[in-house]
Amino acid sequence: MAKKGTKSLNKEQKESLLSTLKLRFEKNMNRHKSLDWTKLQERLDANNDALFTLNEMEQTGGEPDVVDFDKKTGEYIFFDCSAESPKGRRSICYDRDALNSRKEFKPANSALDMAAEIGIEILSENQYRELQKLGNFDLKTSSWIYTPDSIRKLGGALFCDRRYDTVFVYHNGAESYYAARGFRGSLRV
Repeated sequence: MAKKGTKSLNKEQKESLLSTLKLRFEKNMNRHKSLDWTKLQERLDANNDALFTLNEMEQTGGEPDVVDFDKKTGEYIFFDCSAESPKGRRSICYDRDALNSRKEFKPANSALDMAAEIGIEILSENQYRELQKLGNFDLKTSSWIYTPDSIRKLGGALFCDRRYDTVFVYHNGAESYYAARGFRGSLRV
């Protein structure tokens, strides 16, 4: 990870990240058939904050990749595309209120706090389902997803996984955490 407090990468970190992203982009063209790496790299080169965030996604095991392009805004949309929920973001509860509610055996962090620290948005149910159209993700793990306020106010939170060739949405107490549950995020560049 980049040094805490800094929001930029040094030249070597930037080159390494761009090389990793380009290789992943080329290896997974099914995720972005009509997109051109050269145009994407131009956009990335001009946005140090996005590079920093993508590096944080990478360092926590997310394997970010481009999954869409928003023609209205001109933004590229990245999702965490690791086969399983990112390893560096597991064993966490849903949000700060859930973390504070635990009296003992508190997890180290929460999904929403980590997402904010990294600079990403946690995937919604619709985004998670779109991701699953691009491959088979979370076959052994699960990922917290954005939970509507109406559910969260009652103490619950939502998560998804893929089993039996089907995407399932489940609920749990927001304060729960498991070694195989993390979260996936999105970034617009």
